[in-house]
Amino acid sequence: MNPTPTLSAPPVGVTQDGSVLHLHLNPAATPDDSLDTTAIDALTSVLDTLHDRPDIRILVLSSRGTDFCLGADRHEYRDALTADPSGATLRRVADKAHRLCQALENTHAVTIARLHGKVVGAGLALASYCDLRAGADTTRFRMPEVGIGLPPAWGGAMGRLISEMGAARIRELMLTSEPFDATTAHHLGLLHKVAPLPSLDDTIAAWTRPLLRRSPEALVLTKRMLTGYARADRTADPALLDAHLLTSMLTAGPGVT
Repeated sequence: MNPTPTLSAPPVGVTQDGSVLHLHLNPAATPDDSLDTTAIDALTSVLDTLHDRPDIRILVLSSRGTDFCLGADRHEYRDALTADPSGATLRRVADKAHRLCQALENTHAVTIARLHGKVVGAGLALASYCDLRAGADTTRFRMPEVGIGLPPAWGGAMGRLISEMGAARIRELMLTSEPFDATTAHHLGLLHKVAPLPSLDDTIAAWTRPLLRRSPEALVLTKRMLTGYARADRTADPALLDAHLLTSMLTAGPGVT
């Protein structure tokens, strides 16, 4: 059965197929195929409504663009600093990313990232907060922040990435900003499954079908337990400081280009 459209917003589309909710990023609606606050607000709004939607058991996050996501909207950072050189506005912008990632991690639904094209910066961080991640074999990944003079401080994702992939592995990729392919992402644990792009939806369906047959209570409890144990590795998680770290770097430096 094809999903029936239930909601459409400029940066995000939402369709529902039974107990599966599909969130579609629409990179063409944002500058430079980036993840701006309009998209962040739309995603957070949908996730917040799931508290009253126990019928939604699986959430699939994907993109309608050529790429999944090319990162945060640096033009938005620059404009925020221009309008408010104190950095207070920029901190509020950066805090939105943290709230989105927390909402994605904490939702009762099993979350699946469907990745293709380029997955860069904030797009990679966002995907890392999904429970399961599948990517096309042509997908390319990059964490470019250090390479452009910024700390990797979007959404509090450093702790999540270290928990999911390991500190030694993530250290090299963050410090060098080197791109890596789907095979490497699979070896690192960033991707659970890799498939040719035409088969990617079948790969996702191979997860959703058995998940929908599982006890809802058992799934939710297992997800909560896994999240809790993963967070045990982040007892000193400074993620709440990310907005301040990013703002202090940008206000002290020559600005975002």
